[in-house]
Amino acid sequence: MRSIDQAMQTAIDNSDIPGIVAMAADRGGVIHAGAYGQMGLDNPAPMAVDTLFCIYSMTKAIGTTCAVMLIERGQLELDQPVGDILPAFDELPVLVGFDGDDPVLRPAKKRATIRHLATHTSGCGYQWASRRLARYFEVTGKPIAQSGKKAGLLAPLLFDPGTDWAYGISIDWLGQVVEAVTGQRIDRFCRDELFDPLGMADTVFEVDDDRAPRLASAHQRGRDGTLAVADRSPPSQPEFYGMGHALYSTAPDYLQFLRMLLGGGTLDGTRVLAPETVALMTQNHIGDLAVRKLISQRPGLSKDAELFPGVEKKHGLGFTFVTEDIPAMRRAGSQSWAGILNTHMWFDPKAGIAGVFLTQMLPFFDPPVIDAYGAFERAVYSGR
Repeated sequence: MRSIDQAMQTAIDNSDIPGIVAMAADRGGVIHAGAYGQMGLDNPAPMAVDTLFCIYSMTKAIGTTCAVMLIERGQLELDQPVGDILPAFDELPVLVGFDGDDPVLRPAKKRATIRHLATHTSGCGYQWASRRLARYFEVTGKPIAQSGKKAGLLAPLLFDPGTDWAYGISIDWLGQVVEAVTGQRIDRFCRDELFDPLGMADTVFEVDDDRAPRLASAHQRGRDGTLAVADRSPPSQPEFYGMGHALYSTAPDYLQFLRMLLGGGTLDGTRVLAPETVALMTQNHIGDLAVRKLISQRPGLSKDAELFPGVEKKHGLGFTFVTEDIPAMRRAGSQSWAGILNTHMWFDPKAGIAGVFLTQMLPFFDPPVIDAYGAFERAVYSGR
């Protein structure tokens, strides 16, 4: 795995990325663990493998897995209407457009299901990825879900459930479903059902004093290419923990989660999911719809984003996946996701490989970071 070290150190030296942690595993265990660069521009301490990262949307796969566990246990059904559990969802209108500064809304023509939430086909969106929602929040002054306020969940839909795909707050709603069905707060459920069984001791919703020194700094790349330290942590002690964005984790912890999925729901003898449940998660659940390129409305927060342009991508339960082999990289059926601070991961059931690549950089899809991520993945596959 020397080629991985070389590729990552080159990225640090040439691309103005303060620090990277990159790990990979196969079904037998960890095959590479490396930390490169420093904790941040404001913290010259060397990056370490157990550095803590704000993983933002990599939380989504964990939130979806929580719901899938309830489906496996018969406590939830994929095609169960969300409104049967959370009546407020049925009240969400569709945002058609604007009459001056007044939003034009209409009732949704279909009821959203658990499957729609888990696949981002519910109609929920993000303001940074939708011009309509961006304007809606601007003219109404209402809070967004990432604020940690429950009122932020009540944003209007972009389309009728099941008719399109859009990236948004669906998994925040799915976390609320898990709470309603189990009667437990989602942080407790995650700890008892996933984190403790998988040995994910550093995957947390709040960073305590003991862990704080291991938290990497976040950075913002300016228009002139220079970097500055940025405060980009989720709100502490929010009204609700959004399973779309609320977690902190480490590369070793997250790789435990991915190894469990590679192992068909079992990690080192501990079963979390049945093999057939993992197989269900990795299937296409959006039919003829496709996962599309994200067009950013806030270039400082995210560039336009699409891995492997021209390759069709579908959505399972918790992950997007490629439908064909990528030369020298992941195979068809490989599942992946990412977080806004340029944290990235994938697992490849066909090749039996999983990888985690973590930085703390804005904007999302920063070209130097994506180049480094690609170099890491190619190096992982180079000997296979």
